[in-house]
Amino acid sequence: MTNIDEPAAGHQQRYQAALDMAEYADRHGFAAISCEEHHLSGTGWLPSPLLLAAAIAARTRQAGVSISALLIPLYDPVRLAEDIAVLDNLSGGRLAIVAGMGYRPAEYAAMGRDWAQRGQLMDTALEVMLAAWGDAPFEYNGTLINVTPKPCTRPHPLLFVGGMTAAAARRAARFGLPYSPPMSMPSLEALYLRELEVHGHQGFVHRPEPGSRITLLHENPDAAWTEFGPYILNEAREYGSWRRAGLPRPNEASVDSVERVRAHGYAEILTPEQLLAHIAGGRTEIIVNPLIGGLPVEAGWACLRLLGDEVLPRIEAAQGSAHTDSRTTKGVPA
Repeated sequence: MTNIDEPAAGHQQRYQAALDMAEYADRHGFAAISCEEHHLSGTGWLPSPLLLAAAIAARTRQAGVSISALLIPLYDPVRLAEDIAVLDNLSGGRLAIVAGMGYRPAEYAAMGRDWAQRGQLMDTALEVMLAAWGDAPFEYNGTLINVTPKPCTRPHPLLFVGGMTAAAARRAARFGLPYSPPMSMPSLEALYLRELEVHGHQGFVHRPEPGSRITLLHENPDAAWTEFGPYILNEAREYGSWRRAGLPRPNEASVDSVERVRAHGYAEILTPEQLLAHIAGGRTEIIVNPLIGGLPVEAGWACLRLLGDEVLPRIEAAQGSAHTDSRTTKGVPA
């Protein structure tokens, strides 16, 4: 099968659609709209999550705006603290960030960062950002500085430490920040809780719902797999090409056909009725990616509208209010 290196629509159309979809999601009661950071990707999505998050914040009023994950070792830490503070003010405190280190040496090379120093870069960035958001000036590179503006969320925006290693769990505890593994990792979660006690900090673990995956909606899933499958495969293959030995990641698969990616469960395509049945069975999280792998914008809109116009109103009618955490995630899952 031929690779789909470029999305079906041009980049301008896709980025504009992302903003329009975010506004639609906000109007229809979605809990959060998520960005992520990937450099050098085949579909061009998404090297500038702070820019997109700011644009989304300006187009929305209620939904949370998250970046999961933001690769903080790739940034100047003072400038990053400033950008996040401005973004938190723009969003009115709706911002949440998962601080990630990344797992691709090519991204570090492209940004002029030393892959071998990534742990130290991560620690320095967290130290500087937390100090910058504090009320008092602090010393940085031999100079006393006071970073302004301060975030509107005090003491700082919701900031998780992400990661899939013991070092990530220890880092989160050491800084007194919540830990966000990309999937259930009981041994690391237990390590994090033990380390919190050692450092005298409080915190918590946030992880996706078990079995969580990208959900797309269509009235005829079999037909949709014929139409959407090559784009889902495109994304799954690119994500799989970034694997590193010894580093587990959610939904990682070696797939070379639509049939195999469908059988693996990287994504699911459901009818509205099927999704409603899942929710009735206890499912509380829906993650949709209406631009997955370069999916044509029109198809993405059709999927999103089935959720916003067909599924969510029926949940509200049945329950009196929507208890579902419905999140739009645009781009390759982090």
